[in-house]
Amino acid sequence: MSQLKVKTQQESGLVAKESLHQFLTFLVGSNNFGINILDVKEIIEFNMITRVPMTPDYIRGVINLRGNVVPVIDLSARMGHARSEISKRTCIVLVQIGYHEESQLLGMLVDSVDEILDLPDSMIMPPPDFGADIRTDFIQGMGRVGSEFIILLDINRVLELQELSELKQLSVGNQTIKNEV
Repeated sequence: MSQLKVKTQQESGLVAKESLHQFLTFLVGSNNFGINILDVKEIIEFNMITRVPMTPDYIRGVINLRGNVVPVIDLSARMGHARSEISKRTCIVLVQIGYHEESQLLGMLVDSVDEILDLPDSMIMPPPDFGADIRTDFIQGMGRVGSEFIILLDINRVLELQELSELKQLSVGNQTIKNEV
């Protein structure tokens, strides 16, 4: 996991003068997703998650991260699919979500982390209007890599504002969970 490879378009012989954007790519179910690398704070191996009663199914629970309570979202369940099956490649991607002038550290449960991918502007297409397996408002764009596409998520839209507020209450209101995890 600490040896993520970085793939650039220059490696494939393309040299462009347009700006490059870096995305962390990962698998959730059979879908390839990417998020802006600047949104990623850390990638950690899956460890014990404490389930919090009376939370939506897509909130897998909370983890103790260096003394802080961090909510963990199951991306598969959040996108309307079955909950993720835990395997030896399951990871938690920690991201910082903006909410007004505050931010919330959040863990996203993914099936596996793939690579850091550099994409030029010309390889990023707008999100589709229809036909996606997830809500189109979650999609920032579609990254074209050869003949395949990677769904580029907008992490600030994956959770609605009210849900962010609920997560903040979860992490503030359950400080006693720190000692139980």
